[in-house]
Order: sequence, then C-alpha cells, then structure tokens
Amino acid sequence: MYNIPQDLLDGYEKLPDILIGLLRHYLEDELRNARGGDENWSVIEVLCHLRDAEEYALARNRAMRDQIDPRIEPYAQEQLAIERGYAKANLQDTLQTFVNLRRTHLAELAALAPADWERTGQHPEQGQITILTHTLHMISHDLVHAAQIARQLDPLSRPQG
Repeated sequence: MYNIPQDLLDGYEKLPDILIGLLRHYLEDELRNARGGDENWSVIEVLCHLRDAEEYALARNRAMRDQIDPRIEPYAQEQLAIERGYAKANLQDTLQTFVNLRRTHLAELAALAPADWERTGQHPEQGQITILTHTLHMISHDLVHAAQIARQLDPLSRPQG
C-alpha cells in the first residue's frame, strides 16, 4: 500500500538538490541573463519566485494545520517580483533562503499526524484545499520551474570533461 504523505515528502525534498545540480557550473551573470518562461524571468528571478512560493506554501500549510478551515489568501507573483527586487537578487542568498525554508517546511510536514494531511483551507480561486493537495500542487510547481530552468540553461551548456 502506498504511503501518500511519505511519497509527497520524498518528492518535496528533491528540488534543492536538483537546483544545486543544475546551477553549479554557471556564473551568476550567466544565470541573470538566461531568460525564459511566460514571465521572461532570468534563472535567478525564477529562484526568487520559488523562494517566495515556498514562503507562502509554508504559511498556508501552517494556517491549515493550526486553524479550522482558514481562508488562504492568493498573492500576485508579478507584484512580488517588483517589491522584492527579483532582478537584482543575489544567487547564493536566494538559493540558501529557499533551501532553509524548504527544510523547515519538510520538518513541519513530517511532524503531521496522518489525519492532519486532510486539514482544509478555503482558497478564493481554487476552492477547498488540504495540506495534502497543496503539497502535491507545490511538487508540481517545483517540476514546472525545474524544467523551465533546465530549458533556460540549455543554450549555455558546456561540454563535460
């Protein structure tokens, strides 16, 4: 029988390693200039988005864990990009903050009782969500942006050797 919460945790913990592996051979300037996706963000701007999405996901899961069916507020990612200065962000600071947020989030998810994964919240655009479905959504979000970064890095690929 599948252990869905454990499967989600196993998947959710992978993005930091994927990002570190994808980015390790590139200079910060290269990552600042490699653009793509719907927003035409640089790789560093995508990392800022991942960091902020993680911050919001952690807050949302805490709200569902600690409150009865709370309202889950949406956020405007384009506005955050401007307010938080994605275009001028430092690669290492951004990556480290993301990794730290993800570690905290994973520890909190791992501490949940099985029934807590079904705790709910009300999102005005998505309707009722649970900690489980929100975590699944975030894993999908991770994969979408990891693939985006890989595509943006492809033109910069260096021969191995």
